[in-house]
Amino acid sequence: MTSLHWHTTGSGDRDFVLLHGWGLNAEVWHDIVPRLSAQFRLHLVDLPGYGRSQGFGAMSLSQMAETLLARAPERAIWLGWSLGGLVASEAALQAPERVSALITVASSPCFAAEDAWPGIKPHTLGDFQQQLSEDYQRTVERFLALQTLGTHNARQDARQLKQTVLAQSAPAVEVLNGGLEILKKVDLRAAMDDFPTPLLRIYGYLDGLVPRRVAQLLDERWPESQSQVIAQAAHAPFISHPEQFCDCLLAFIADS
Repeated sequence: MTSLHWHTTGSGDRDFVLLHGWGLNAEVWHDIVPRLSAQFRLHLVDLPGYGRSQGFGAMSLSQMAETLLARAPERAIWLGWSLGGLVASEAALQAPERVSALITVASSPCFAAEDAWPGIKPHTLGDFQQQLSEDYQRTVERFLALQTLGTHNARQDARQLKQTVLAQSAPAVEVLNGGLEILKKVDLRAAMDDFPTPLLRIYGYLDGLVPRRVAQLLDERWPESQSQVIAQAAHAPFISHPEQFCDCLLAFIADS
């Protein structure tokens, strides 16, 4: 039996769906929920197979978006971090009438590096897949350390992400491998070239997984979208810089 964890909180009159990244769960939003709950109805979701959303196997990006759209409010702002950014983007592509605005955080329409496109080296993702089957916890810890590398409070931020992982059931290796396959193979650049939905892209200046050069390339390719690069932040700016992060969100939503 499959069960999608979907927690709604907040007293605002606009719906706001938040999607976490690979290997984690909705507890990553702990620091920003109090800052946003007065303005929005927040929908905190564990992606299928992650955290408390149990009973799901590995899914394609399309299947994951379909599963969430079946439960989502009729019209909402969607925010996705990292892998969650791809899921939120796919949901907006499938059902643009359901997504009033899209915010991606430390995400990319194409995570894999290729030719003149910066990203994660394919062999790095391949190494993660091989190591997952050998030592799940060590592999995830290594990935979390990469997400905070270079920030002022890197050790503290990595510890917070680790606690988020360990607070819930570990995702099945099959599910984690499925997520890595999405990161390795999906490319939404062309699909989003004529994207009609208001779009904000937030990046960390020190991010080693989604290099800041991606922001510049997409500024040129998608001139109708907005971008914000947070100085001193890496792959989890909502943890390292929650106030600045929320200021970016609120300014964009007020204008969109």
